[in-house]
Amino acid sequence: MTDVTDVGVVTVEFAGEYFPIESGSRFTVGREGDLAIDDNLFLHRHFLEIFEVGGLWWLSNIGSRLTASVTDSAGGVQAWLSPGARLPLVFEATTVVFSAGPTTYELVVHATQPAFRATQREVTSGDSTIGDVPLTESQRLLILALAEPQLLRDGTGMSEIPTSARAAARLGWTVTRFNRKLDNVCDKLDRIGVPGMRGGQRSFATNRRARLVEYTIATRLVTKEDLVELDRPHASGEDEDA
Repeated sequence: MTDVTDVGVVTVEFAGEYFPIESGSRFTVGREGDLAIDDNLFLHRHFLEIFEVGGLWWLSNIGSRLTASVTDSAGGVQAWLSPGARLPLVFEATTVVFSAGPTTYELVVHATQPAFRATQREVTSGDSTIGDVPLTESQRLLILALAEPQLLRDGTGMSEIPTSARAAARLGWTVTRFNRKLDNVCDKLDRIGVPGMRGGQRSFATNRRARLVEYTIATRLVTKEDLVELDRPHASGEDEDA
């Protein structure tokens, strides 16, 4: 007879707390459930579920509207988890980032028996690139200004996405300049297939900023160490990506 696969234990880390999940049980995340994250009404009552079946641990999106971004610990593998979809948790550490209204959340799922182990990506100097789309200096600063609250948090947790006016003030830009450059960044990401980068100026403005932060943090495009760039003197670059 074949031995039953030992899938080990997975542990959910959120805001400095750890929630172990034993094989055979189900763990729900949302406004209610095993991990009641927040009373944010934009967040589903039950949004994510972690369970074991077929010798693997799985992460399932049981919500109806929100999408989660899922990456390995090195940021080398990235996927979108849409409503109704599920993904196997095959890495030693899997980061899950999602936004509900103006708030972005992050949790990490640790596995004691991962099917794969992530390798460290090679870090190169020069302009940041997503696929074959380079970011200018001002576009990178814009992303950092929006992601700063999330990057500054202690451990996994949540943060409010700055308004365009607040992020523009952080950079010493006008709101008009900020929104023009935000359009440019979102257009670039939309062209390479990143969802959620298009929307109307009013009803989807918050969602677009939140999705931009969600994507760039999940893929490690920006990290906490990059925040020093916000306080360095920069050339005006007014028309560099107009």
